[in-house]
Amino acid sequence: MKKLFGKLMLKMMGWKIVLQGDVNSLNRCILVVAPHTHNMEYILGNFAYWALEKPLKVIIKDAHTKAWYGGLVKGLGGIGIDRSQKNDLVNFVAKQFEKDNFSLVITPEGTRSWVPKWRKGFYHMALAAKVPIVLAAGDFKRKIIYLGYTIPYERIASVPFTEIMREIEDYYIKNDIVPKVPENWNPNIMGNDSEAKG
Repeated sequence: MKKLFGKLMLKMMGWKIVLQGDVNSLNRCILVVAPHTHNMEYILGNFAYWALEKPLKVIIKDAHTKAWYGGLVKGLGGIGIDRSQKNDLVNFVAKQFEKDNFSLVITPEGTRSWVPKWRKGFYHMALAAKVPIVLAAGDFKRKIIYLGYTIPYERIASVPFTEIMREIEDYYIKNDIVPKVPENWNPNIMGNDSEAKG
């Protein structure tokens, strides 16, 4: 049912999925989603995963998973965590991967607003869980959802962090992704303290 609904919604909205790697890499990975400038990106991503029949999860406040509608939230892939305490999120994620296979959505910008550089948590999660990093992007100019570019765990574990980040940065620049809110997107994900926001 989800597969049919996901395909139908994407078709009605005029969007298509372009796979840039093995679709099976979506079974178990840290899914880096960027640019993150609008909630519509998450909705489109869900439709794409439903259409491909792949498991998608996202970390949210446990208040949502414990509420009366918590069953629905969990059914849509919500993993509740108590953010009021100092949780070791990296190890929490690693333990979730010990229990199940899924793509865990991470938006390294951490906000829908412009940021000078990305947070590093997604990288440490992939290392701890021993899973690949898969890149995803929604191009609102061409109405394309890009999925599947994979950085294998073996590479993540064997090359410097800066090299992985440079590869990711090159990916988003070369694909010329146009987000929903372009002014909120900074493709220079590694940051540059010598340059102010343009």
